[in-house]
Amino acid sequence: MSDDERSAGSGISVRVMEIVVAALMLAMGILVVYDSNRLGSKWGSDGPQSGYFPFYIGLLLCVSSAATLVQVAMAERKRRADAGEPPKLFVGWSELKLVLSVLVPALVYVLGVQLIGIYVASAVYIALFMRWLGKYSWIKSVLVALVVSASLFILFEIWFKVPLFKGAYDPLSWLGY
Repeated sequence: MSDDERSAGSGISVRVMEIVVAALMLAMGILVVYDSNRLGSKWGSDGPQSGYFPFYIGLLLCVSSAATLVQVAMAERKRRADAGEPPKLFVGWSELKLVLSVLVPALVYVLGVQLIGIYVASAVYIALFMRWLGKYSWIKSVLVALVVSASLFILFEIWFKVPLFKGAYDPLSWLGY
């Protein structure tokens, strides 16, 4: 999609994303500065305290985020002075919908790993993803999901003897691993 097409459509503008990211970075910087002060951000008699270096990293985050916010505000003022030039799009709604169709299930998968463990959550994730986005049959989706999860279980738990996270509810506890 060309810049002209992106400018003409609807979606989230570059300006909005710059403001959101700068504000999030500013909040993170403030948190780091605050917590570094709590830990001790001065130079002690035996050298730097534990919050010394993080304090300056947080301060750098705050300054650069504030500079970005000022830059965005000045660019908006210039755009309004030019009048008529539409804001550039960061992402269109249809493109954002495609990204979210992958991101949201991935976030649910991460939650699933915490609750039911990596093996069961991976099997469910693979099967649903194959069915939903790949349009494979249920039989093929479930079969592939089970084979992949069982293979990973055998590889890590039995051969390498490296236990992976089983989850808070551990639905595979009956296996003895």
